[in-house]
Amino acid sequence: MKILTVFLFVCLWGCSTSQELLGPIKLKKLKKEPHKEWFDAEYNNYTPFTPTLDQIKPLVDDVEIVVFMGTWCSDSQMQVPAFFRILDEMEVKVKTTIIAVDEDKKTPSGSATENGITNVPTFIFYKNGKELNRIVESPIEFLEDDMLAILSGVAYKHTYED
Repeated sequence: MKILTVFLFVCLWGCSTSQELLGPIKLKKLKKEPHKEWFDAEYNNYTPFTPTLDQIKPLVDDVEIVVFMGTWCSDSQMQVPAFFRILDEMEVKVKTTIIAVDEDKKTPSGSATENGITNVPTFIFYKNGKELNRIVESPIEFLEDDMLAILSGVAYKHTYED
């Protein structure tokens, strides 16, 4: 009987519906359970450097940012809330699209593969439809420093080492 009970528990646990998000999502989904706890904690914990934000603010006109993330990923759980804190602190409207990937960094539409997503989070910066650059997995310095480098056209190279 114990074996049957354990078997049923494992099966039910493994077969439960996932709380992970997949595909295009709205920011409000990250602000609701079960993601709310980590989102709010990291959002409130991050304090952007105001002088850097003041330099970024005039550079975001006509900028679009696509964020590939995994709600299961600790780097995404840390960097994505910090990114939205930066945007909120600047009090600017920047067209931002969030796309959640699975643990294989795939999406149902194939957009992650089309964009060469190998690590998350990946923040892709576009201006007038052209990719400027991207932040992959974690910033080189701080998010706002890397954003400033990308948006101001400073040489910026992010490499990921396994």
